[in-house]
Amino acid sequence: MRPSQWRRYWPRQGDLVWWSDVPSHRGEFLALERIECEGVPNRGGSMTDRVRIGFIGAGGIARSHMRRLVAIPQAEVVAFAEPSEASMARMIEAFPEVVDVPVFADHREMLASVEMDAVEILSPHTQHYQQGLDVFAAGKHLLMEKPMVCTVAHAHSLMRAAADRVFMISYQRHFQGPYIYIREQIRQGALGELQYVAALQAQNWLRNTRGKWRQEKALSGGGQLNDSGSHLVDILLWTTGLAAESVFSYQRNYDTEVDIDSPISLKFTNGAQGPLSIVGDSPMWWEEFSIWGSEGVILYRNGTILQRVYGQGEMTEISELPPDSTPDQNFIDAILGRDEVRVPPECGLRVIELTEAAWKSAELGRAVRVAELA
Repeated sequence: MRPSQWRRYWPRQGDLVWWSDVPSHRGEFLALERIECEGVPNRGGSMTDRVRIGFIGAGGIARSHMRRLVAIPQAEVVAFAEPSEASMARMIEAFPEVVDVPVFADHREMLASVEMDAVEILSPHTQHYQQGLDVFAAGKHLLMEKPMVCTVAHAHSLMRAAADRVFMISYQRHFQGPYIYIREQIRQGALGELQYVAALQAQNWLRNTRGKWRQEKALSGGGQLNDSGSHLVDILLWTTGLAAESVFSYQRNYDTEVDIDSPISLKFTNGAQGPLSIVGDSPMWWEEFSIWGSEGVILYRNGTILQRVYGQGEMTEISELPPDSTPDQNFIDAILGRDEVRVPPECGLRVIELTEAAWKSAELGRAVRVAELA
């Protein structure tokens, strides 16, 4: 499929779509049911065109979400749960319009005191699980920052608790053109059967996060693999549709409580295999991943996409890409019944399966099968 022919295949609620354009569902009428780590039909719906949102957390990532939400007319932030006065002061400085929005030290008090439709959890990683349970117990929809949770058991528990609420993970790369293009090429069969994948992320994580909560295991749950590395793991799994079967990892913590470097060997359920490398003490940011199939290859190199298939003379650089969007826009649209959830919790589950298996492998000194974690 050429870039100029690209189109979205996910229908809006109520559409009847013949799946002849989608190879994996060719010759079927659309059944709006959950598919592993794919778009999930919205389960929200609303009688109003306004979505009232509470924030749990008001730190740096919360300001990024606020920046996106202020551009969405249907979104309104109505409360904050943030114990740090300094963090809240920076939020107000950046967005003076929230100066009169009520602030609570405890998220449970916020949920009990302010009428809202949805919550965004933007707190340290190990707090996600209990906060998510509390949000669902209060009957609210939820957008949760990555990683979803820090154990496979917690992932399954939280997914059960969601019931009929909109539940979404904030992996923003699902809404960015390069990754959408790669995923659609694979779904269209351009690479044939996937055989080998390789991924690398390098950044100055060790030094940039020193002295911060991200290096406190009680708050972060783990190191770079569970933090920015989570984005790479997610996009590798989401674009390819692969799921990890077994994982072997070494890890190096340097002088910290958490993993900094993680060389990982992977075997996937379809038989594909390959390395995943997380480098946490690097003088520059660099990210790449490569996908080899029986019919061709796609190489992602720090923002540049190269592609070649058998019978094609040259490696081609892809410049025409699908348009970008944001997880916050998708969250609002899903609640209002205008779109399906494009980053369902199954994506978070697949990421923590691989991540927890890597931690356990490094601890035990052997390969760990994902099935051992269930």
